Amino acid sequence: MGRYNTKKTGLRSMKKYFFFLSFLFVLPLCLLHGWQRRFQVQTAINPSSFRNLTILLWHWPNGRSLSLKGDVCWDLYRIPHCRLVDQRSLFPSADVVVFHNTELARQKLPIDLPRPQGQRWAWMSLEAPLHNGNLHQYANVFNMTISFRRNADVTVPYGELLPKEAEGHLVADVPLNKSLLACWVVSNYRRHHKRSKVYQELKAVVPVKIYGRYTKKPLVPKSLLPTISHCFFYLAFENSITKDYITEKLWRNAYQGGAVPVVLGPPLGDYKSVAPPNSFIHVDEFSSVKDLGKYLQQLAEDKKRYSEYFAWKRQWNVKLYKDWRERLCKICLQYNNLPTEKVYPNLEAWVNDNNN
Repeated sequence: MGRYNTKKTGLRSMKKYFFFLSFLFVLPLCLLHGWQRRFQVQTAINPSSFRNLTILLWHWPNGRSLSLKGDVCWDLYRIPHCRLVDQRSLFPSADVVVFHNTELARQKLPIDLPRPQGQRWAWMSLEAPLHNGNLHQYANVFNMTISFRRNADVTVPYGELLPKEAEGHLVADVPLNKSLLACWVVSNYRRHHKRSKVYQELKAVVPVKIYGRYTKKPLVPKSLLPTISHCFFYLAFENSITKDYITEKLWRNAYQGGAVPVVLGPPLGDYKSVAPPNSFIHVDEFSSVKDLGKYLQQLAEDKKRYSEYFAWKRQWNVKLYKDWRERLCKICLQYNNLPTEKVYPNLEAWVNDNNN
């Protein structure tokens, strides 16, 4: 009896031993299989991260085409896996089809073509809402927006500040050849515009020099920035007051021209979101235009305080966005982060909503 119990106990011990060995052998295989399966699932979810995306531009903005030979996005902007095309015959294989709003007034959408499953249509415009025309007809058509708006699916600003790769100078680069207090380059002058009314009030307080087509003496491109550099302040007044609409008037004319920008456009908060503090003066910061004028006079006379408006140059460089190809390549950077089933049921409402 005792011998039988001993034999039975030995068998149980051996079974436990073999089970333990089996567990040690099988567990890694199960984990490996699970990891492989998980990787396969991720690959299935994000296939576009392993292949080129094809971006089809349906019509070139303003009819000015650029070369798309070679790997444009990588060669020019170091954006990989992004193929730009403008041949409409490639419509069936395009991942995104981009329609520039200005041309839609003359060329209709290709709604007669069978739209491939998963293909996204993108509405693109850098114009203020006032100039976009009737957008009600595009309800439930577009899946993406490409705009200067910060809440667009793909944001393409007129310019931005990029950090300098190396340490900047200890002393900010302040232009010293100032001979004019304030200047303004304007072509489209309309008396009813808010900027025109502010200008009329401001010139009654301080001298403002005007250039541009409005004066019938337009500046040639190469003279623009050198002319502005002689001014203490530049009136970076936008012709439309709308959310995030901050154009080259700030980025190129003022910042690159070497004058402190006096801005009029979207609210102060919009400027603070994209520009360094103490690099611009917003009209809304003053209770009256008369107070603004007095501040400009005092600031121009105080070299130390005036130079502080250029401190941002120690850390930042201005980048202008002028090439439509770069704007299109940015789609590929955002593509995988966008919802696949998104659609704009009321594009008109989104474009004109200044609260989002």
